[in-house]
Amino acid sequence: MAEPQISVRNNTQADQYELLAGDTPVGLAQYQARPGQIAFVHTEIAPEVSGQGLGKVLIKAALDDARAKGLAVLPYCSFVRHYVETHPAYQDLVPAARRAAFGLPAAAAPN
Repeated sequence: MAEPQISVRNNTQADQYELLAGDTPVGLAQYQARPGQIAFVHTEIAPEVSGQGLGKVLIKAALDDARAKGLAVLPYCSFVRHYVETHPAYQDLVPAARRAAFGLPAAAAPN
């Protein structure tokens, strides 16, 4: 039996990015959007798929979408904050004046 296709969609009605295994939601990253910025507030992965790295797939897709839309990122969610901290190429998405508040270096790593 083939593994279900993993995908991410932005459900703007629910203010969340959703991680799908086939058609089944297995994770979400909730956000609050404002003009020019997106604040990530909560990430959740279903227990049955936890530990498979799918949270990273979800957050990478959400951050890539934020970058494509030119949005500043505020990583209030600890999972998103940890991802940005450990993937320096995304640190420039967090406004320089706000990085210290999230425990990030003042200068973003070069892309």
